[in-house]
Amino acid sequence: MGLSTHVLDTMHGCPAAGMEVALYEMHGKAASLLKRVVLNQDGRSAAPLLDDVSLRCGTYRLRFNVAGYFAARGVVLPQPNFLDQVNLDFGVAHADQHYHVPLLVSPWSYATYRGS
Repeated sequence: MGLSTHVLDTMHGCPAAGMEVALYEMHGKAASLLKRVVLNQDGRSAAPLLDDVSLRCGTYRLRFNVAGYFAARGVVLPQPNFLDQVNLDFGVAHADQHYHVPLLVSPWSYATYRGS
């Protein structure tokens, strides 16, 4: 089952290839880095962020480097950026289920949901 993500660039209408994403396990307000990935041409990590053995019940954070991605695409961003890093904190209540956390993002907005 495990944990996965997918990022769609809603400004350009394409997957967010090359975006950097970090996964943290949360312990109260403290965060422990578990993994850093760069998204492939489909806007996904090459492998699950956590496989079904590694996924545990608890709270996690996905940190998406939104400003870095759009700057690399040549988008002129105001300083300071409206969105720099997007942090999504979410809970895993059932480690035996798949958790897919998509992000739809532009330099000025984002949306997420629990996917399948």
